[in-house]
Amino acid sequence: CLHFLTTAEFLAEHRTVLESRLAPVCREITDSRARTRDELECLYRKIVSYMLLHSGLGSPTEIGVVREATAALQSVFPQVELGTFLALTKKDKERQLNELSMIVTGIRLFNKNCKKGGEGIDDLPAILNEAVPATKQNVESELQATQQLIYHYTAIIERLEKSRAQWYEEDGFHDKLKEALYNVRQHEVFLHIIVTEIVTCAKQVELLEHQLERQMLELNDVVKSKAAVPTAQVYPHFIALSNLWTAFQDELVLLSVFSNLVTNLDPYLATHSQLFPDGVIGPLLEGVVVKTDAQRLSEVSGQRINPSDFKNREWVFPEDRLAYCQPTLQYRGFCAYTFGARHGLLLRGNPNVGILKYQEKYYAFSSKEAASAFAQKPDCYIAMAAEEAKHSAELIQLLELHQQFSTITPYTQVQLLFKEK
Repeated sequence: CLHFLTTAEFLAEHRTVLESRLAPVCREITDSRARTRDELECLYRKIVSYMLLHSGLGSPTEIGVVREATAALQSVFPQVELGTFLALTKKDKERQLNELSMIVTGIRLFNKNCKKGGEGIDDLPAILNEAVPATKQNVESELQATQQLIYHYTAIIERLEKSRAQWYEEDGFHDKLKEALYNVRQHEVFLHIIVTEIVTCAKQVELLEHQLERQMLELNDVVKSKAAVPTAQVYPHFIALSNLWTAFQDELVLLSVFSNLVTNLDPYLATHSQLFPDGVIGPLLEGVVVKTDAQRLSEVSGQRINPSDFKNREWVFPEDRLAYCQPTLQYRGFCAYTFGARHGLLLRGNPNVGILKYQEKYYAFSSKEAASAFAQKPDCYIAMAAEEAKHSAELIQLLELHQQFSTITPYTQVQLLFKEK
């Protein structure tokens, strides 16, 4: 089953996995009882390897990378200090290892910026600046294909509703189409979530680039034209650089996850072409005007409920900022009347028509007529909607009907990631 994690939760779990992989190397270092010169040299090499693995800046099998990391470590922790290190408690050793790792990472990043090193260090900002737009474009392309299916299915369902052709009712074709519509609407929701996350990723990368540039300038000011700088003055800058680079690595991990999610969702679209090949869908679309969600909304843009026509009903409009306050619309903003009255058909609601506030919940509608009909018998249509959801359980998640079906776990409304259990 699908679970959802916030990006922060996912990254925390990702770091836990990385730390668990590093744990054996860390244990070898903290448990070491090195005494002889050879043993101490071996221990020092292990510390360098740990720092490379911990930072992700180059491979511990690349000679040039190892030399550079060793030189950086020797500048802040010469091998003669191993005796003091070995006398520490296990916890203190782990703490010092992590701190040294960040300082060494900061030194290497600073040297790379000064064109004096950087062996094996990828240009993460450049990679992200290329990968983020490419991933976004890929997801948006997938979203367009999904929406095209949505518009085709909706148009055909409306056509079949009007014709009431006996063959499709007996064959269950109408129900199959509705199930397919729900499936692609779910796919659309997932893809919208991913696009939102990628936009957030792009903003974060831009922010990190500014912070990295500022941090490099500050560090330059601290060390320029100085033979020696107090460690208390310079170490925090190196650690800050390390933390910034970790943040870049996090964004790359997230971007990879988003990309993999879209790839893993690809089979859903392929299934639709098998269930409803062009030979079946094509004839049903002949003579039918296929409308996008945006076109449907624009068709009713001039329609508006007159609140005075309804007694004991409270209406709010998008421009009523104090009353409106961006409420959460029921049924994820789909038309409340159409869903109940037209056997589960999903049409986007247009808030400009008027939003009905009923029993502290807000309902949007696809037209003035739909709003008027619902307002006269809201309880009836709400019950019809619940009945539809009972027959198609996926609607409980898609339309966020968790209060009516309280044993179902809802989608989280924050920045999300998917995790299969």
